[in-house]
Amino acid sequence: MQIVWNCLILIVGFAALIKGADYFVDGSAAIARFFKVPGVIIGLTIVSMGTSAPELAVSVSAGLAGSNAIAVSNVVGSNLFNLLAVLGICAIMRPLPVDTGIKRRDFPISMAATLLVILFAGNLVLSGRSPDLADSAAAAGKLFRWNGLVLVVCFLLYLVYTVRMAKRNRLEKEKEEPVVLWKSVLFIILGLAAIIIGGQLVVNSARALALAWGMSETLVGLTIVAIGTSLPELVTSIVASSKGENGMAIGNVVGSNIFNLLLILGVSSSLHPIQVSMASFVDLGVLLGMSMIAYGFVCSGKRINRIEGVFMTALYIGYTIFAILR
Repeated sequence: MQIVWNCLILIVGFAALIKGADYFVDGSAAIARFFKVPGVIIGLTIVSMGTSAPELAVSVSAGLAGSNAIAVSNVVGSNLFNLLAVLGICAIMRPLPVDTGIKRRDFPISMAATLLVILFAGNLVLSGRSPDLADSAAAAGKLFRWNGLVLVVCFLLYLVYTVRMAKRNRLEKEKEEPVVLWKSVLFIILGLAAIIIGGQLVVNSARALALAWGMSETLVGLTIVAIGTSLPELVTSIVASSKGENGMAIGNVVGSNIFNLLLILGVSSSLHPIQVSMASFVDLGVLLGMSMIAYGFVCSGKRINRIEGVFMTALYIGYTIFAILR
């Protein structure tokens, strides 16, 4: 009976995710029209921060409890999923045109943020003081409070810069039905609430089903929970792409990755220093390498095509297998 109940919850959770993403994208697109800014800017700000709200809540709660070592692995896993699986799946469904601003500005900022976190998090390894490089559980370094403050300041500077770019790149007024601002905001709030609640229902019910079928806690954490926390980004980007809001779909992914690296890790380590394991340090290196590959696809043409999407999705599957075997 418990399995049947969890299956029903899983279905309800997916329904809430899909419908919530539908409202969220419609409301965000309406806000973009109201303020006459490109959809990609809304994707980089409102949408990306909204879909990353669950990760922020979890990391801040852990930080307040003084047990936020999971913050690094959570952020790296989420960013890899966003970068490879979300963009890959969206490109498979429909080739993704890449905004020039994303190519020249935001994607490089995302890679620079990854490199900055690597430099902060691997202070023991980079100084040659790590006790055992072969031990994945050994400490590679620590994110100190001052590191966290630097990351938060970098995020605020990026946010200010993005808002200034939005004001500079206002779109010409087009003839279309008027946008009711309060209704658009309501759509965003209700859509985001449905996304967060639906994501939690999916993760919790899938975890219960997996354990009932004999999967270990570790395997559940590396697969279902890791993917589940990124479901908001996945569903929102897919819905945005299906509605022709490609800029919003890509902006959501890149913005979420910057948000995760700078704000979530920044706030978490500001609350309590984070000890970074060798495994998490290696994963940060993998994230930087995968970012460079994805950026190569972005720069090779004006869009991410289906073949590149398949390759990116295969890379994520390969990384997941590597993480499980490790």
